[in-house]
Amino acid sequence: MIRAVFPGSFDPFTNGHLDIVKRCANLFDEVIVGVGDNLSKKYWFSIEERVELAKQSTAGMPGVQVRALDGLLAKWCVENDVDVIVKGLRSAVDAGFELPQATINRELGDIETVLLATNPALAHISSTTVKEVAANGGDVSSMVSAGVKETLDIKIRG
Repeated sequence: MIRAVFPGSFDPFTNGHLDIVKRCANLFDEVIVGVGDNLSKKYWFSIEERVELAKQSTAGMPGVQVRALDGLLAKWCVENDVDVIVKGLRSAVDAGFELPQATINRELGDIETVLLATNPALAHISSTTVKEVAANGGDVSSMVSAGVKETLDIKIRG
């Protein structure tokens, strides 16, 4: 049985993220969407809210679970019997960041990283873009699930 983690901050969870999770579910026996904090980011949603949004977006997907991550990813993977880290790549810029991270995770936890190219139809979607469009009154319904859109609308209305 191969257990994979798809880690990210998911602030918020987008249709691009969902596409990667669906593809992971076809490749691996078990997929954990690992919601974590990046110390260099400022979040709109708490980790509990981000976990809930990811759970709503992935509800009913066999073999998929959503959990909060804390600490060093490689160590977390070892402690949770995870075999593979999965990352989505939207561009060469993403690859430039993810390749060194993959090397570090292999050295620290003897864990492999699988890099999945993003579906080109979704490559323009990022959590940052979703927040910017939503905050300025734009329609994000093609970028996120209905539940995420509703939560964004509530957050923006304050």
